[in-house]
Amino acid sequence: MKNKLKTYSLFLVVILWGTLLGGIIYEHFVFTPVYVSALPDSAVVVNGAYGLDNSVFWRRIHPVLIISLGLTIALNWKSKTRRKLMMTSSVVYALTLTVTFLYFVPELMEFKNSSNLPGVSSAEWLRRGQLWLTLSWIRGAAMYAGFLPFLVALSKPADVPNSLDAEYFRANYSSN
Repeated sequence: MKNKLKTYSLFLVVILWGTLLGGIIYEHFVFTPVYVSALPDSAVVVNGAYGLDNSVFWRRIHPVLIISLGLTIALNWKSKTRRKLMMTSSVVYALTLTVTFLYFVPELMEFKNSSNLPGVSSAEWLRRGQLWLTLSWIRGAAMYAGFLPFLVALSKPADVPNSLDAEYFRANYSSN
């Protein structure tokens, strides 16, 4: 039962990370190109009584994913192969979140408040918006790359001991 829990927790992280990737793709194809297209005028999509607040999604998915990720790593800690793969993904995620909080979120706040910053020209807003979008595509690609080790981890058995013994593997997982 414990091995099933290890694998189920890994499935949950894969589902949550996939959900996160869906949000990334949606924002990059639908929302952000419109939002940054003609600042400050295009900031109307996030301002006013009917402005969209996409942070609702991000504030919900990240804590759940982080908690699930921590639990899954703890449960699978004895599986060296799974642990290495999950830690690789976790490092990508942590770096991406750090860059997000240092650059992407503050810049989004500037975009949202762009109509209150008349000293910035439309050309400058366009340049900043396009730079943000380009860098965010790179950030999104990093998140997709970070997802791959989790998929590989699913193909690894949960109960192989750290000292991977060929006989143990043959006896328990070989079809011969």
